[in-house]
Amino acid sequence: MTDQTLTAADFRDPAVLLSGDVDYEMYRSFRDQLAAAPAEGLVVCELSTLGGDPEVARMMGEDIRFHSDLEAAQRRFVFLGKAVVYSAGVTFMSFFARQNRFLTRGSRLMIHERKMSKDVELRGPLTKCLATAEAAVNELKASIAMQEEGFANLVQGSSVTLEEVIQRAPTNWYVEAQEAKALGLVEAVL
Repeated sequence: MTDQTLTAADFRDPAVLLSGDVDYEMYRSFRDQLAAAPAEGLVVCELSTLGGDPEVARMMGEDIRFHSDLEAAQRRFVFLGKAVVYSAGVTFMSFFARQNRFLTRGSRLMIHERKMSKDVELRGPLTKCLATAEAAVNELKASIAMQEEGFANLVQGSSVTLEEVIQRAPTNWYVEAQEAKALGLVEAVL
């Protein structure tokens, strides 16, 4: 089912329509729409977002990966980015195989590092202070590892290297739809 060439007409009636912040409300809507999607054939997931919670995006993405793996003979899950696909939206897109990623004309991707805002207070016995500091460092390291897993998924099958994304992400890398196609980040622009 994944070798079928798609045209704009295939995207006329997406089974899953998502817009707005990537948050738990979007996740509930996503799950409901995914459950109601056709049991066979093409399942288009359309998204327009300025970003949101990267962990919610990962949950939605894992659902797509799970269904894609289990139902490859019955259904093909494809992504359609519309207008803007920023931040957590790109994280969600990265869970679709590159040949199943599409953007509308003029769409923009925005790829950046995860952000953190946290105060760490060191007060009390030194061993407690050290444990608090190490916990904060461990949280940063785990978040960086998850971020790089997402970047690796995004660039798989493209001409973009993981190192290039890591270098460009701290300053918010904006990628126009045709550039995304030329770089191999998406299959086509509709």
